[in-house]
Amino acid sequence: MRAWLSLIPVSLLVACGGAPLDPGSGDELGTGSMTLSVEGTASAEARIANASSENDFDTAFDIRIQKGGADVATGTVTVTSNGGTVALTHDGNGRWRGTQGGYFEAYQLDVTSGTDTLSGVIVDGPDLHTISAPTAGATVDATMPLPVGWARNDHADLATIQTKGIDPVTIDDSGSYSLAAGTLKSKKDQAETETVELRRSDRVSPAGAIAGSSFAVSIRNHVDIVVMPNPNAP
Repeated sequence: MRAWLSLIPVSLLVACGGAPLDPGSGDELGTGSMTLSVEGTASAEARIANASSENDFDTAFDIRIQKGGADVATGTVTVTSNGGTVALTHDGNGRWRGTQGGYFEAYQLDVTSGTDTLSGVIVDGPDLHTISAPTAGATVDATMPLPVGWARNDHADLATIQTKGIDPVTIDDSGSYSLAAGTLKSKKDQAETETVELRRSDRVSPAGAIAGSSFAVSIRNHVDIVVMPNPNAP
């Protein structure tokens, strides 16, 4: 999120051509009937290793909506970005889903089901990040700590790092982290392909929904490396 934008007069933003869904325009908590519980994500995944273009991502939308503890399966649920509006479909298992090619950073959620509504909820998500260390295809030693670095312009609310050898670990979006020795998947007698994945997320609590509701935007990038044979591997 870009909290500093709240210090800039709205008139100046308009004069500069800013629009609510332009990256950097900030979050909007929206409005609603205060009758719906909403838990939603817009999750961007890179199609290629260490993607550096927004066009190299696909963004999946996953929204759960409930009223009085029961799933809401009728109505209209849309997510809008500068890439257009996606009408989500109910999957029959309690989730509204859809996808959009690309990553557009800012996403707006709107829900209408009868008289129950949630409108204008915008998350100005993390900017695209690339992984600067380790480099793609690097050969590394699983018995040693592995420095990880990434380039981004803005600090995200949350960051997680993951490899084949460990589940996601929550870290600060500082641009650097050291994976402890033993956290990479390895084999005793041959090299092993590993993947370092970094996800960064921003989220809001919609003002027009029941307390505890959330809408989050995240982006995940990855780099593939080679782990040397490790005589101590299980």
